[in-house]
Amino acid sequence: MKTKIIFGLFLSTILFASCEKDFLERAPLDVITNETFWKTEEHLVLAVNAAYANVKEKNTVDMENMGDNTIWPSTISYQLIGSGNFGSDLGTLNNEWRSQFTAVRQANAFLENYQKADVPDERKEELAAEVRVIRALGYSYLTNFWGDVPLVTKTLTVDELSGPRNPREEVVDFLMEDLDLAAQHLSAEIPTGANRGRMNKAAALGLKARIALYNQRWDVAEQAAKAVMDMGTYQLYTNGDPQTSYKELFTYAGNLSGGNNRETIISRLSLTGVTDHNLSREIQVPDQVVRWNPTKSLVDSYLMIDGLPIEKSPLYNVDNYDEVFQNRDPRMTQTILEPGSLWGGRYDSSKEHLDNDPSNDHPEIFEVPKFQSDRRGATTITGYYFTKYVEPSTVAQVGRDVNDIILMRYAEILLTYAEARLEQEELTQADVDMTINLLRDRVGMKHMVLAELEAEGLDIREELHRERRVELALEGQRYFDIIRWRQGELLAQDVKGTNVEWLPDYLNLSNLRTDENGFIIVSNNRTFDPSKNYLFPVPLPQLERNPNLGQNPGW
Repeated sequence: MKTKIIFGLFLSTILFASCEKDFLERAPLDVITNETFWKTEEHLVLAVNAAYANVKEKNTVDMENMGDNTIWPSTISYQLIGSGNFGSDLGTLNNEWRSQFTAVRQANAFLENYQKADVPDERKEELAAEVRVIRALGYSYLTNFWGDVPLVTKTLTVDELSGPRNPREEVVDFLMEDLDLAAQHLSAEIPTGANRGRMNKAAALGLKARIALYNQRWDVAEQAAKAVMDMGTYQLYTNGDPQTSYKELFTYAGNLSGGNNRETIISRLSLTGVTDHNLSREIQVPDQVVRWNPTKSLVDSYLMIDGLPIEKSPLYNVDNYDEVFQNRDPRMTQTILEPGSLWGGRYDSSKEHLDNDPSNDHPEIFEVPKFQSDRRGATTITGYYFTKYVEPSTVAQVGRDVNDIILMRYAEILLTYAEARLEQEELTQADVDMTINLLRDRVGMKHMVLAELEAEGLDIREELHRERRVELALEGQRYFDIIRWRQGELLAQDVKGTNVEWLPDYLNLSNLRTDENGFIIVSNNRTFDPSKNYLFPVPLPQLERNPNLGQNPGW
């Protein structure tokens, strides 16, 4: 990972040089060019490492703010996108377009030049396969955001960057074939040691399954997911304790560097002092408003321990804040902070004791949410905090988190297989047992039984969607699921938080805006126009440079 950072700028000169026509007949002797670079295995490895810098990192968690699982305390671009109140001039749109096409351009430069190296063919093709997966990952975001996009498979001159967009289906066809080619040349083994975090066969097939699922190619998604399952290489992470295994996966103990993680398939690794991030602190920042605030919608989506939704279960009877967390799917309290849990968000009471707040007696234990931002504890705008993805040891530090950022894991493969089977009307109890129920076994949750769902009048598709939501919460996929399920109306609903009537009187919450039932209203005036909001608008700067791109409907 350190090598990627050191040589990133150096190699970008080489990779982007491919975008210009040759203007010298003779390569300069004092600089590195395409003529002098693509010679050795070291050159190829450096170029591949530079391409890895385009894989999303904490940004994939940031994108969760486009969905309905969490909300940022202040207005940011991803939140504007989720609210529907944005236009083609929003800077983040252009940033996403440029960053993903940067990945495509760098990959294309590698694939045009790697055959020049004096390296055994098997090794060359393995490195090229890693680059193909990175390019496909970039194109997966481009097609999800914009639908039709330019399909660029070679480095281009400035004059050639003026064509129209290719149909989404054509781009997806290309990605399916390219990922198959990549899978042929990649190892089925989990990369270890200095190679950990690199793309392998499961990454290629898993990404193929995801892209196929997102594009309603159910049979392809099923086959690709099953291929990963049949490899026998990956399994769900566990430490043997259902009460902590799921949460631990998203801490240092579950990092790939620990050697016990056989679940993560694609991730962005971090290196102390080089590629640190700030995720743990932002989730439970002890002197500000937390950045990710779980919504009422997410909290309500967790089943009761009897396997029923809160609307149907006799176990759901809430009169106070603590009872919200009782008798729920154990993934809830391993995702959302439960009273009585250790955390890093409380201001140290030894510095300044608040007599009217008993929770300050034990600042390391979370008791009640804090709504007044006075730099004396983590403040929430919904009344809830996340615990998933929090490494407690780094909450008090700024920019010192080296927790892995997971982009794909084996749990997603299982969910993809189950959903693909359902959409082909082929889902059986045996399918559920080898997918959904493995996820539930990890946390000690009651099994999903198709006959019981039918008897309770529950919709199987809705329950599979629920399972995906709670399993992958805060992993950046919720928005894309809402879009592909054509459930955009969920994004137009008011964002709400906990009920003020469940909280102690000393918190003095009279200034909070609530609905008629006492639930906090965090955000309203949201909109979703199904005639346009299922796709992003083509960014205004890109249209100005190339009018032939055209604009998406309604924008």
